[in-house]
Amino acid sequence: MRRRPLPGVWQPGDHPGRRKCAALFGENGNELALEGGGSLPEVSVAYETWGELDRARSNAVLVLHALTGDSHAVGPAGPGHLTAGWWDGMIGPGAPIDTDRYFVVCPNVLGGCQGTTGPASAAPDGRPYGSRFPQVTVRDQVALEVALADHLRIDRWAGVVGGSMGAMRVLEWCVGYPERVSRAVVIAVGAAATADQIALCSLQVRAVRSDPAFAGGDYYGTVARPLDGLTIARGIGQVSYRTGYELQSRFGRRAQAPEEPLKGGRFAVESYLEYHGDKLAGRFDPNSYVVLSEAMNHHDIGRGHGGVAGALVRVSAEVTVVGISSDRLYPLALQRELAQVLPGDRPVTVIESASGHDGFLLEIDQLGPVVASALNERVRASLVAPTSQLLDGDLELDVLAG
Repeated sequence: MRRRPLPGVWQPGDHPGRRKCAALFGENGNELALEGGGSLPEVSVAYETWGELDRARSNAVLVLHALTGDSHAVGPAGPGHLTAGWWDGMIGPGAPIDTDRYFVVCPNVLGGCQGTTGPASAAPDGRPYGSRFPQVTVRDQVALEVALADHLRIDRWAGVVGGSMGAMRVLEWCVGYPERVSRAVVIAVGAAATADQIALCSLQVRAVRSDPAFAGGDYYGTVARPLDGLTIARGIGQVSYRTGYELQSRFGRRAQAPEEPLKGGRFAVESYLEYHGDKLAGRFDPNSYVVLSEAMNHHDIGRGHGGVAGALVRVSAEVTVVGISSDRLYPLALQRELAQVLPGDRPVTVIESASGHDGFLLEIDQLGPVVASALNERVRASLVAPTSQLLDGDLELDVLAG
């Protein structure tokens, strides 16, 4: 039977691009047990690599993406990749994560839609999971990444690096598998999801689920897709990832030419949010957006460890905590609280940016030296560059933080 294309979803048989896929469970009754109960009997992971693994298998760096990222951290758009890499400039020969020195691995997260098992993947009965896909947590996602490390025969990472949802997984690696992490860079996140973050994520989930085309999550066999709900969710997220100052500076009350708001037209900022919502809808699966948003809401490094302090005392890696000066979603206070409890009593490195939470994707000139230094030695505050200028309003930023 001919496979039905699923917009925004990479499926086996599509052009692989740079991704590789590993089947990690399903043999001899081996299943991925999930924190909330139940299991996944068959799990595949899509990942990309750069550089060469040394003979001692000791130079591997794990890079973990945020909410709507994927394994394509760097490189151009093209066959198999709908967009260019979400962290271009950070990974490569001579780059901050230097592939002349490191073997870099970036997997697509459990629950995603770009090659790793998620709601759009085929269940054992051959049909897409849809509404049957189980609840997963950040801890489950890391358990799958541990299985990938075992598959690659990497016993200990030279570094684990990530921002936002990726940083949640960095923390879980450090707490759950301390013997397997030498150094870690935790960017723009806290030790647990706050009520504010849960509220914003829950509104985005409700927006997706309230779309009539969502059909309870079982829309894969239908012509309609719940794109309206996803575009609204993206708009809510985009506002929280940026700053009021930046939006005012870029758009103010300007109309979207040639429209007139008093006559039913849009303000420029409305057009901006709709544009990015439409872009995301073309490359991401609504079910994955729901699953991953809910996983973020369950983020709590202290769960099952006697609280945050009980969890972080387990950490043996040298951890660098980085925050964005204008981040209103994951404000600096959260990184400072995290750093105070982590062993080593190291200060938070602050990236100066007017772009809010998305600064970890945008301020490569500042963040790059911090990451490079963190992977090699203790961060020197003098490496942090001056405040960057606002981005040109025409630049496209497709990758949501989170």
